[in-house]
Amino acid sequence: MPSSLMTSGSIDPAFFHIKASHPNKPHRRSVDIMRSPQKNFTPALLLKSILYTNVFLFIISLIYSGRDMVMSINPFYALTPSMEVLTFLGASGRIPIDHFHVWWSLITANWLHGSLLHIIFNMLALRTVAPLVIHEFGLFRMFSIYTISGAAGFYLSYLGNVPLTIGASSGLCGLIGALLYFGKSRGGEWGQRVYKQTAGWIISLLLFGFLIPNINNWGHGGGLLGGIFLGWILGYNDKRKEGKPDSVLGLILMFLTALLLVRSVVQGFFLIFAG
Repeated sequence: MPSSLMTSGSIDPAFFHIKASHPNKPHRRSVDIMRSPQKNFTPALLLKSILYTNVFLFIISLIYSGRDMVMSINPFYALTPSMEVLTFLGASGRIPIDHFHVWWSLITANWLHGSLLHIIFNMLALRTVAPLVIHEFGLFRMFSIYTISGAAGFYLSYLGNVPLTIGASSGLCGLIGALLYFGKSRGGEWGQRVYKQTAGWIISLLLFGFLIPNINNWGHGGGLLGGIFLGWILGYNDKRKEGKPDSVLGLILMFLTALLLVRSVVQGFFLIFAG
């Protein structure tokens, strides 16, 4: 991976060990988030859609890179797409925004990855963290927190003069920030468990960010702060059940994200194969 490309970091799933057991619901020994029923749109469907979209875009970035794809025995650089391909697919940072005025990259960069190890770690972490956020905040609020806090992380990266940056961990840090707020705000045995666990995750992320090269700590910090703020503004289920305004906001962000990603993939196809 070129040194000028900063990923928003791979979050090691080994950091996440909390179990979604709820002390106020003794008749249920554990919370199986992935089986929570909803009429047409389930948590399992949303999470699978996010995971599969990330994997699809990673494969597309490798196909579009062609011979420019980096092959290395170093796990940090194995299967790295070219910087040019990542840029027109939606990488964010000072270069895309200042040179090409692509402010929409604040959203699309959250769905791109810079290596095989990068996407594996982030998707495993997302598979662990997102269900807990869905349980405490609701399905649509989770997606809103993930999207907006990810954009906040990439905007702070831009202000921090990061040249080029990608990765889902800005949004993941937003989910962690929302859980940190939830744990502190809710209190009680369950709230304290969530708060202590998320505080431990954050300490691990700080160490990880300073020990591993090419980690975008601006993205992590912006995502974390955005998640705390959104957790406060949007609220969680113990305070206010997810309602129609939350669903509308979530659906708007889903539609906007899908539109931007499809646009990038289609434009890239014509640029490479029909140009």
